[in-house]
Amino acid sequence: MPRSESSLLSSLRAAIPAAVLLEDDAAIAPLLTDHRRLYQGRALAVALPRSTEEVSTLLAWCNVQRVGVVPQGGNTSYCGGATPDESGTQLVVCLARMRRIRTVDAANFSMTVEAGCTLAEVQQAAAAAERYFPLELGSAGSCQIGGNLATNAGGLNVLRFGMARALTLGIEAVLADGRVYTHLRALRKDNTGYDLTGLMIGSEGTLGILTAATLKLWPQPRSTATAFVAVSDVAAAVALLAWLREAAGERINSFELLPRNAVELALRHIEGVANPLTGNHDWYVLCELSSFADEALDELLEAALADASAAGLVQDAALCTGERQRAQLWRLRENVPEAQRRAGPSLKHDISVPIAALSEFVAAASDWVRLHVPAGTLVAYGHAGDGNLHFNISFPKEMQATQVAELEPIVRRAIHDLVAAHGGSFSAEHGIGRLKVGALERYSSPVTLAMMREIKRALDPNGIMNPGKLLAAASTS
Repeated sequence: MPRSESSLLSSLRAAIPAAVLLEDDAAIAPLLTDHRRLYQGRALAVALPRSTEEVSTLLAWCNVQRVGVVPQGGNTSYCGGATPDESGTQLVVCLARMRRIRTVDAANFSMTVEAGCTLAEVQQAAAAAERYFPLELGSAGSCQIGGNLATNAGGLNVLRFGMARALTLGIEAVLADGRVYTHLRALRKDNTGYDLTGLMIGSEGTLGILTAATLKLWPQPRSTATAFVAVSDVAAAVALLAWLREAAGERINSFELLPRNAVELALRHIEGVANPLTGNHDWYVLCELSSFADEALDELLEAALADASAAGLVQDAALCTGERQRAQLWRLRENVPEAQRRAGPSLKHDISVPIAALSEFVAAASDWVRLHVPAGTLVAYGHAGDGNLHFNISFPKEMQATQVAELEPIVRRAIHDLVAAHGGSFSAEHGIGRLKVGALERYSSPVTLAMMREIKRALDPNGIMNPGKLLAAASTS
């Protein structure tokens, strides 16, 4: 027979120090709603452990009591991955108090940090040691490194440095039964069996809670060059990417694609941004080169863009003349989501296709939107350098949220079907969470789903870890 809420809370209070439980209702409330306000949950309690040992105690208790556990970092998930359900029976475990920088080994180009450190704190600790951690997200000040790894975060520098999994040497994690998996060795080569670290990264808290990580570092960049480029269409942008990669090699960090309406939205709704180009252009690229050596990257980028212009790939271009202009351009790019939010409701899709298929996909999906969603305006932008677009549809401010919600299942299904037809993924960097569980079932092969379920059962036989996220979990009642 299920135990009452009061008896469970009494048992929990007896198992852990009083300071671990968050009791203030006002402080708890923001932790029960996801970043996009898609889900409003309830919780049995909220715990803020201060150490791996306290996380272990919490999970061991939850496993015995069959209480569902919802790990939470900075609560910036776009897919409801860190929000409890509406039952009021799940324990939210927030890692915000676990924010020690354990070590920074400059000679080994590595650092070990706790999961509750914000991405900005990790970047700053690396910089203090004259090193560079290249994960770059617009939410760096609030997202936590544990959540970044749990969702295998992408961001602006994937083209050069890869996603979060590629930036990680080892992890520490607490499993569902309270056992601690410790693999924080700062080794570049370690062929000792299954890649358990890689398995835990991207598992969205469904296999355990990440409590610490050993991360790769690089030298601090000593040279950068940034340009804002006008191109005629997506095909020209893809060709320009190849051109720049041939000219600059691995120096190209970022290659961001923006349609004219995304730029206009940012100029209209975000202070402190500017478009350095005159005239109207249908598409823009924000690209950046960097080097760990002193190099004349401005000259290299200018020459490459001049040659690309002569070849008909570039309509206009402006090289940043200082840090202020560079910051303005990156502020424009990073605030497109906020500009969309201020302009009105929208439907969001985080998709990826092979880079060579970008132009064909955008054309086909744009035609579908124009034909089937006449009230919406397509705003397709993002990390074209790695094939990832945020394929969003904006609606007028006066349009009711209920009207948009009625359209969402039809639109999402059509866009995701087009993505699949072009060999792509319906979730490029935001994960599955609660929002996309059905899509994972639809687009994954039976063998893939069976393997994931078998892994889940092996590591979490009682189904307590983040129930209902990524894969549908067994009841924890």
